[in-house]
Order: sequence, then structure tokens, then C-alpha cells
Amino acid sequence: MNRLAHEICAALGTSAVEVTELPAVGARRALRILSADAPLFVKSRPAAQADLFAAEAEGLAMLTDAGRFRVPRVFGQGKHGNDAWLALEWLDLTPLRSHDDGVLFGDALAGLHARHGERYGLARDNWLGDSLQENGWAASWPLFYAQRRIAPQIARLIENGERGELLRTLQALIERIPALFLDYRPAASLLHGDLWHGNAGMVDGRPAIFDPAVHFGDRESDYAMTELFGGFPLSTYASYQKAAPLDPGAASRRDLYRLYHLLNHLLLFGEAYRRETARTAARLLSSLR
Repeated sequence: MNRLAHEICAALGTSAVEVTELPAVGARRALRILSADAPLFVKSRPAAQADLFAAEAEGLAMLTDAGRFRVPRVFGQGKHGNDAWLALEWLDLTPLRSHDDGVLFGDALAGLHARHGERYGLARDNWLGDSLQENGWAASWPLFYAQRRIAPQIARLIENGERGELLRTLQALIERIPALFLDYRPAASLLHGDLWHGNAGMVDGRPAIFDPAVHFGDRESDYAMTELFGGFPLSTYASYQKAAPLDPGAASRRDLYRLYHLLNHLLLFGEAYRRETARTAARLLSSLR
């Protein structure tokens, strides 16, 4: 990995002073490189996955352009031998801990969601963690969500041999998704797309986000994701609602937006997520009958 670090620095027009290998997750590896110019956070994957980094860099650029959050700067990306790499600015992050942190984050998130597109989706596919996230453009959000979010997860479950009650529930549910939007047509807001507390923090008193799965869609989906795995101060939600109150029917769609992420976790990380996924899907289907 030291050789890779030196090659990356050479490609960026700098040199490596110190290299620290960070804990790996599967095929994903990471380095902290203290270069002659600045500390870098470098991600590495097999070269065949280079498009994942291209999509991430594009998403980070979109979040940066929105101007509401501190977002790591992209220094460069490329391939070396069997490795694809993405070099980012190293941020000294701290978790959101205080009431004031939450207020700042909630206000920034409302500001991000005020950036609107003309349609739902994104021109290119990207990734939700290690899962391909299908995009493309659509004029209808409920159809986009059914066809580009839930349907691909169902297909992956079937490929993995799923044949039980969860599959039957999901197949019945997907036809009913438009019923949740009879009186609600959301704006096409710019979304982070994978907004749990592990992809957020504070840097020098300013809220920061990273590791996005960016697209344009219903802002309620980002909001629901922040609630799914906890970790955000209660003041985050009070601040957000003050700046941009949610639609009165938002609670009826919360399980729909949680379901997508639960399915992804079930597919990526296994049976530990089955019970909550099945319970959420069943509860949502029951509400639509």
C-alpha cells in the first residue's frame, strides 16, 4: 500500500511524507496520507470498481455546489495496476453531540433540500454503500421509487433465493406505492441519499457530510434515513421542521423510505436485518389495505 500511496501522490503532483493504512472493510481499503501539501484520505478498491469512485466524486461535487455543508474536496481519482483510487481532503471530524450541533445540521439539511431539480433521479447510476443504485430521470416520484428503488431490491432477493413471506409482502406492496402519494407531489430535492450518522459529522463547528448516494427526490427520504439508525440530536429535527416543515402525511411514508435501506442492509449484511425489514414491510402493506 505504501507503493500505491507514492504513486497516488505522484499523480497529484505531490509527495507522501507519512502513510497510515486504515481498517479495511472487505475489498474496500483506505489510507491516510500526509502529503507534502495536505493530509489526504484515500479510498482504494479493485480497478473494476473505478466507476463507483467517479460517481462518488460527482455526488460530492453536487453537495459542495449546494453550499450548505462542509464536504471533503476531491483531489483526484484514477487507477494504478489492479487498484482504483479516490483521493479526498482529510477532515478532522467529530460526531454531532450537542444541541447546537443538531440545530446547525438540521438547518443545513433544510437548505440542501431547497435545491431543486426539474425531474426525479440522476443522469447516472451510483452506489448505496456497496450496492448499485439505479437512477435515470423520471417525471413521477412514486413510479421512480417503485421501479428504481424497491423493484431492484426485490430482484436481488430473488437472485439470492428468497421465496418466503417477505418476498410475497414486497411484491404485494410495490403495486400500492402510488397510494401513498395521492395528495402529495414532492419537489425534486437534492438528496444526500445515504444520510445516517456515520456519513455525517462536524468540522470546525460546521456540519459536514460525505459518502453520498446523491439524487433528486422526496426530501422525506433523507429525513427518514436519519431516524432509522439514530445518532442525530433531537435538535436536528426541531431545527429542520422550523426551517422547512414536512408535509402532514410524512409519517405515512416513513416506513417506505426506511424499507429501502433495510432491504439494502439485509442484502449486504445478512439475516440480522431480516426481522426489522419484514416487520417494516408488513406494517406498510397493512396501512395500504
